[in-house]
Amino acid sequence: MTMTTERRCYLTTPIYYVNDKPHIGHAYTSLATDVLARWKRMSGYQVHFLTGTDEHGQKVEKAAEARGMDPQAFTDQVSQAFRDLAVTMNFSNDDFIRTTEERHKEACVALWKRLEEKGEIYLGAYEGWYAVRDEAFYGPDEITEKDGQKFAPTGAPVEWVREPSYFFRLGAWQERLLEFYDANPDFIAPQTRRNEVVSFVKSGLSDLSISRTSFKWGVKVPGDEAHVMYVWVDALTNYITALGYPDENAALWKFWPADVHFVGKDILRFHTIYWPALLMAAGLPTPKRVFAHGWWTNEGQKISKSLGNVIDPVALVEQYGLDPVRFFLLREVPFGNDGDFSRKSLVQRLNSELANDLGNLAQRTLSLIQKNCEGLLPTTGEPDPADAELLDAAAALPGRVDEALNRQAFHEALERIQAVSRLGNAWIDAQKPWSLKKTDLVRMASVLRHLHTALRALATVLQPFMPDTMERMLDQLAVPADARTLDALAVPLPDGTPLPPPSPLFQKILDDAV
Repeated sequence: MTMTTERRCYLTTPIYYVNDKPHIGHAYTSLATDVLARWKRMSGYQVHFLTGTDEHGQKVEKAAEARGMDPQAFTDQVSQAFRDLAVTMNFSNDDFIRTTEERHKEACVALWKRLEEKGEIYLGAYEGWYAVRDEAFYGPDEITEKDGQKFAPTGAPVEWVREPSYFFRLGAWQERLLEFYDANPDFIAPQTRRNEVVSFVKSGLSDLSISRTSFKWGVKVPGDEAHVMYVWVDALTNYITALGYPDENAALWKFWPADVHFVGKDILRFHTIYWPALLMAAGLPTPKRVFAHGWWTNEGQKISKSLGNVIDPVALVEQYGLDPVRFFLLREVPFGNDGDFSRKSLVQRLNSELANDLGNLAQRTLSLIQKNCEGLLPTTGEPDPADAELLDAAAALPGRVDEALNRQAFHEALERIQAVSRLGNAWIDAQKPWSLKKTDLVRMASVLRHLHTALRALATVLQPFMPDTMERMLDQLAVPADARTLDALAVPLPDGTPLPPPSPLFQKILDDAV
């Protein structure tokens, strides 16, 4: 497919906070971003996929201090763990940004000055409840108390803070934000999250404190180095830093605005209230969409370090394999909902849907071609009405998956794929090519060719989810490396193409592995 300048896609993960090592939540957000990035590339888009680490703020300063380390040395160490996770999980990010990089500090300073020049920032004093863990301020009506300690809605303890602060005139943007949400109904997803944000903004917005003086680990405010920028102003700016801001003639600036910011639901407010307001105030385009997914529990329990039930994605991959874990995480729970991680569910789903359905269909079909067609891709015979159901489903699959992924409905996309896999198994049982060998060799060849066509469609659309395994499957189907895009599915492989001997793609997991 010829690339065109109109077909671009910019996708981002949050930049992950480096106060501790990566866990399954980080892997989950990045995996969703990776799958959509791979799908868009396969669809002919120019894609820029960004991830990285958020390395400033009081929480990081305290975490470094607790380990007896300099903040920069501490962030260097923890940031590397996130880079390593990206390699382990086979993420295809084009860039990895760190907020301690000079390019980012320059972008933050430039954005600050632009807002200041437009009269959107003023110096005042802040007094209110602040949660160090969340790096966020909360109103009195959001605070609860238990055993003498006050808490934010997230469960983080809060402390009363009074200090000089620069403010962003967020309150002035309340009505303009509501107008923006009305004009862009798909800006916040899923719908339940949109309703939360709109309700919050309608309840009233105060001006936002955007600097601190009680710690030093952050980007210095230009012209007043006693202040460091509020960590969220710093962090959110990363999305434009990576595209060359403040140079709007930079080669990558053509990707702005972002097509989707993927975030966890705990940071929705920052991305859907503060970020669009800051951008509009600076005269910059706003992102097209922010998608907030849910949280994982572990075997029904909330995940926490104190319970010792944090799920290590690297350990999961070592036990069950990379592609099966990638498949499970996006298959198990509708994206946007909370979900419970269960090893029993993982084993059952991998055995049923990968080993029994897809793996079995591929092994049966390719073994029959090897045995009965001399390992050569058979020729399609005369059309038979019985073929339409399978072939129509295979032909419709790319469009149906595309529609779901454009809504970030990963679970639904995989269900549509699995439906064709199940159909293939039912169809091979109904057509019985092993019996046709004795009665109708032409029809047998046609049946096997149609199964090969369906398998090619399945393997092609599953590449973003399971890239390594689907590469092996497409190798076994003898699909050339340059014919693995969605467009290429319309071009059949030549009759008589040699197929290599098949080998199992998925191993069943024994129950005692749970």
